[in-house]
Amino acid sequence: MTQTLLRVSNLKVSFETDEANFVAVDDVSFEIQQGEIVGLVGESGCGKSVSALSLLRLVPMPPGVIEGGKVDFKGTNLLQASIEAVRKVRGREISMIFQEPLSALSPLQRIGQQMVETIRLHREISKTEAWQISLEWLGKVNIPDAAEKMHAYPFQLSGGMQQRIMIAMALMMNPDLIIADEPTTALDVTIQAQVFELIREMKADRTAILLITHDMGVVWEMCDRVLVMYASRIVEKGTTDKLFSAPAHLYTHSLLKSIPSLSDGKGAKLAVIPGSVPSPENYPSGCRFRDRCPYAFGRCSREMPELVPVSAGHQAACFIAGKFFET
Repeated sequence: MTQTLLRVSNLKVSFETDEANFVAVDDVSFEIQQGEIVGLVGESGCGKSVSALSLLRLVPMPPGVIEGGKVDFKGTNLLQASIEAVRKVRGREISMIFQEPLSALSPLQRIGQQMVETIRLHREISKTEAWQISLEWLGKVNIPDAAEKMHAYPFQLSGGMQQRIMIAMALMMNPDLIIADEPTTALDVTIQAQVFELIREMKADRTAILLITHDMGVVWEMCDRVLVMYASRIVEKGTTDKLFSAPAHLYTHSLLKSIPSLSDGKGAKLAVIPGSVPSPENYPSGCRFRDRCPYAFGRCSREMPELVPVSAGHQAACFIAGKFFET
């Protein structure tokens, strides 16, 4: 029987600026079970990364403010726990692979030094043992001349190599949950496949993964369930099979239509979603997708649609969830 590892309830995060305050994460709720991979998808600017950073209280404050909600990890609300308790969870029980490795790696320390410190912060082992573990993991993520790279500074390595080092640092702690924010963006397809194989192995060991991506192909290949985010809110959630076979929100349907297919033929145009994600400082009233939706009607401008059941384990925030397929 699967166990709920993480339960996020009504999370709300805003940012304060000199001009105005705006909401980046608005009433977001979801769960992650032990040993499953959950995809969080949506266009840039939808609030995916801020949601992930909020789970470990990594949103810079100020200007960020966690206005409300609950992040229950193994029975502890991380939003109310002491910062010392949260630091003990970071890295050991929940590891994060950041989108920008240079922002997470110290430019003043050599790679090996950073990896050894990460391990010894959470495990009582010698420097020699920690060094050997680090070296083995650099080999697992296909870092060439790993022993040499242990003595390098981050700026001496390519972006793709820095990202692989971040992945190794996250996986080597064998955490209960990995938050992976676009973990393979800077990697070529061969290395991507190898990294995803490592992630699958972690899943087999009952590690859960929150995979943040815009690549629906990766979602189909890797994820058990999917959360679709738009303009700071979850607009659809369900199993990967259900979302791909019968998307109930037009935004999800449009994301899937934009996936290139070999059957399209040479020179075929990719499907696009008209318009762009609205700015958090100027969200439209009612449904935030209505300006890009050809099926919007009066109610859509007056009311914010809430998530409603479409089928077992499948929800969508739309007044005509799934019905646009009938037109």
